[in-house]
Amino acid sequence: MPSRLGRYAVRRRIGAGGFATVWLAYDEQLDAPVAVKVLADNWTEDHQVRRRFLEEGRYLRRVESPYVVQVFDAGELDDGRPYLVMTYADQGTLADRLEIDGLTAGQALEVVRQVGAGLTALHRSDILHRDVKPANVLFRTVDGSVRAMVADLGLGKALDVSSRLTMLAGTPSFVAPEQAQGEPLDARADQYSLGALSYLLLAGRAPYSHASLAAAARPVPPPPLSTAERPYDDAVDAVVRRALAADPEERWPDVEGYVGALAAALDGTAAGSPAPWLPIDPELTQPGARPELVTDVVPVPEPAVSVRRRRWPAVLLGVAALIAGGLGGFAVEQARADPAVTVDDADGTLAVTVPAAWHRAVATGPWVPAGDDEVERPVLSVGTVADWTDPEGTGQGVFVGVLGGTELPDQLPQHPECTETGTRSDDVQDGDEVRTLGFAGCPGGVTIERVVQATKDQLVWIQVRSRDRATANRVLDSVAVYGM
Repeated sequence: MPSRLGRYAVRRRIGAGGFATVWLAYDEQLDAPVAVKVLADNWTEDHQVRRRFLEEGRYLRRVESPYVVQVFDAGELDDGRPYLVMTYADQGTLADRLEIDGLTAGQALEVVRQVGAGLTALHRSDILHRDVKPANVLFRTVDGSVRAMVADLGLGKALDVSSRLTMLAGTPSFVAPEQAQGEPLDARADQYSLGALSYLLLAGRAPYSHASLAAAARPVPPPPLSTAERPYDDAVDAVVRRALAADPEERWPDVEGYVGALAAALDGTAAGSPAPWLPIDPELTQPGARPELVTDVVPVPEPAVSVRRRRWPAVLLGVAALIAGGLGGFAVEQARADPAVTVDDADGTLAVTVPAAWHRAVATGPWVPAGDDEVERPVLSVGTVADWTDPEGTGQGVFVGVLGGTELPDQLPQHPECTETGTRSDDVQDGDEVRTLGFAGCPGGVTIERVVQATKDQLVWIQVRSRDRATANRVLDSVAVYGM
């Protein structure tokens, strides 16, 4: 972890993706926490990616809205990587909130109102977002309440450019059909994505589960919004369904019109909903002390462990056998406590940020996955104890391993020791296909399985076990892969 980025003192890593890493830092001159987004070093020489990164800062700087993440500064590190200094969202993302619990009708409407206000501000500045989804809705504390903000304009485009040429990109389950087809776009494409987000918040399930942009280009009408568990008037369904019309001409004239119609249709339902807005999570509001010391790592003897296997898909069998057995054959290290610790694997391909209490048993590889042609691949495990993966134990930790594979497995590892199994989620993050499955009611709290198609012939498998979903999500989002 760098101690400084430009003039900003680094505290911890917030998250990372294929194109950038976001750090929580401190502006000592203004005495305030900020988020610093840095372009990944493997993209520094790619002029197109670099241009898109800097364009995001310019787009955000053009917009004055409390519902859009602000950019305060920009610069370049000594190694040539550009960075953006942005609003720090201390209350996480909408994706985080949905992993923990659903929203009431009133809460859902307020999220749609605020996200809609952010999109309207972008559109008035002639900017199209093009990637509206839960992970790109951030929350921060303002005057004692939670405010939603639109973030991540990595796919943003000026409307005059979008009207002429559109790059095929976006998240399949939320992207407008015309965007998935590469057709000229206008603000109604963002309205479609907001409609898909509204459907998810109100119904508790996404309207679509498209696995690819090709599927998103040919959508069929979604199931009725209303269910026995979440009943709504037909008027609510009609408003959302119009926003999700495949033909842009059949949608609402603009985002403001859609939000207003949804508010009117939900008037009775939303007014009767308890907890009209989101509570502040006090644990998320603490930025943490600025790191000043490097954590010392002292080796301890490797524990005696045995390997247990489960009936999982063949592509994951070797991975499961390794972590279920407590990572036998790896060096285990003991680390001193620190507010947050970032750990890398042996060759610097993988990295993850974990709570200090987890940084007790560390394995940094490499490893040879079963049935993987005896190829050594990067691996990383960090846990509270050496056998943190014991299904009946209460240990916490994270495993990240690379293995061969040209497509995501249809079935993810199952956890019969857990009482609740979530719905499998398919997504695209930074251009990579991602498949995620969560479990609750586990002996140690929650377990999350994720597989990412990192390259055309390599998968990254992640398992996180944590006492609470919020910590698991933060650890999951901190995983970074370099050089792949």
